[in-house]
Amino acid sequence: MAAWRSSDWRGDTGSGYPGHVTPRPDPDSTPDPAPDASAMHRQEAHTGGLASRLNWLRAGVLGANDGIVSTAGLVVGVAGATSSRTAILVAGLAGLVAGALSMAGGEYVSVSTQSDTEEAAITRERWELEHLPEDELAELTALYVGKGLSPALAAQVAGELTAHDALAAHAEAELGIDPTERTNPWHAAGSSMLAFSVGALLPLVAIVLPPQSWRVPVTFVAVLAALVVTGVVSARLGGAPARAAVVRNVVVGLLAMVVTFAVGSLFSVGG
Repeated sequence: MAAWRSSDWRGDTGSGYPGHVTPRPDPDSTPDPAPDASAMHRQEAHTGGLASRLNWLRAGVLGANDGIVSTAGLVVGVAGATSSRTAILVAGLAGLVAGALSMAGGEYVSVSTQSDTEEAAITRERWELEHLPEDELAELTALYVGKGLSPALAAQVAGELTAHDALAAHAEAELGIDPTERTNPWHAAGSSMLAFSVGALLPLVAIVLPPQSWRVPVTFVAVLAALVVTGVVSARLGGAPARAAVVRNVVVGLLAMVVTFAVGSLFSVGG
């Protein structure tokens, strides 16, 4: 867009009324360049990749939080029942391994089921595009009309997107799936297992290292501090207020440790 200066405004005697002014462009200015479509595409791809990484990071934080709370409840409960460091350590390690494997297995099954469902939907969409192209184009047009476009513009958009990449356009608009971005169930399983294990190590170390009289208090303090951190991080990643997330984390973790310690104390067996 041409630049304008206050000195470039002048009266126009042919305007037909006094005081009319006509803007005069700066001869030294140059029009703004047209948007670079390839740069915009790269930016969109970068944004999409960032969103994917944030989702992985959020899942990791939640997995670590689960490891902290579940293992803390377990070892504090055992500590309420016995003062044996060996018994507490064995119970904590068993809980860590079992929890990590459970998280990994659950993520693998969940993501695999989702992936199979998406693959079946994409296969069906591919068949419909091959055998019923006109019906699919009309369906895509109707979807864009439903989103607020005029029928003429919706038909144009649907036609151009179908010509560019029919499967991607229809999968995104009809199914909410991006055929080029599929979550690997093994990656999800490995990420969940690692995150849970890292989180579980904190209460395990906190309860076996201190002297007997300090085990439970040190574990309570270490776990609550860790839950504050994970609450803040998860809230920031999700764009939510940090205070509510921290309060939820701390209350749940504190409740788990208090209840399990009380239960363990009921079955105290000494050293």
